[in-house]
Amino acid sequence: MAAFNKFNCFTQDVANKQHDMKTGTADVYKVYLTNTLPVATNTVFGTPADIAAGNGYTAGGASVGTITGGLTGGTFKFVGGTDPAWTAAGGNIGPFQYAVLYNSSNALKPLIGWWDYGAPLTLTNGNTFTIDLDQTNGILTIT
Repeated sequence: MAAFNKFNCFTQDVANKQHDMKTGTADVYKVYLTNTLPVATNTVFGTPADIAAGNGYTAGGASVGTITGGLTGGTFKFVGGTDPAWTAAGGNIGPFQYAVLYNSSNALKPLIGWWDYGAPLTLTNGNTFTIDLDQTNGILTIT
């Protein structure tokens, strides 16, 4: 499983109420694919650039579903309910090496973090790529 990396802006964005991560939130969190190396100082969707839409990939990525995050013993776990997945249809998707998590409900579309898959991937026609969200430990924790 690829390691999750946090964007620097996330901590400040939480303090500025840019994210509502509690269970049952109305905020929609999505993951998009990119082949541009994210850097910790990126702040909003599109930097790094989303891959081109088509062949089963929708611009802006896929939702992580209903948030089930909560506080236990002073630690908040942000847990997504659905593993984002894409199936290539009518051609290939990619290449991409990174998957970026962001808040698509917020007008600013602030970034949260990304996964690095180590090398560029191309999803060939008929195949599926799934990001396995950690349902036990959460996508991320805040202590």
